[in-house]
Amino acid sequence: MAKKVLIVDDSFYMRSQIKISLEENGFDIIGEAPDGETAINLALELQPDLITLDNILPDMMGFEILKILKEEGLESKFLLVSAVGQQTVVNKCKKLGADDYVVKPFTSEDLVKAVNNIL
Repeated sequence: MAKKVLIVDDSFYMRSQIKISLEENGFDIIGEAPDGETAINLALELQPDLITLDNILPDMMGFEILKILKEEGLESKFLLVSAVGQQTVVNKCKKLGADDYVVKPFTSEDLVKAVNNIL
């Protein structure tokens, strides 16, 4: 059965790119969220296997969403996808439970490799 993925990014273009890359590699995109509030609600409702999570959203930071969902007991894997690549940010996200971190811009191959490594 295909792994279920929730894509969280405020950029429609970026959500589309991630969706295309993952669907072409057999993943099932079960939801998309442009902001943190929507992301949290969809994650808890849909229980995806993986959440791709932008770190800078209009209403909150990706690591805040990660922390909330971990506290709620969500068992999804988390791949942070962000233009922010500073090691301190990457380390903070991993400490909070991110399974991996991909820096934008990335290739479809980089994204799929990271997702496959996590799952």
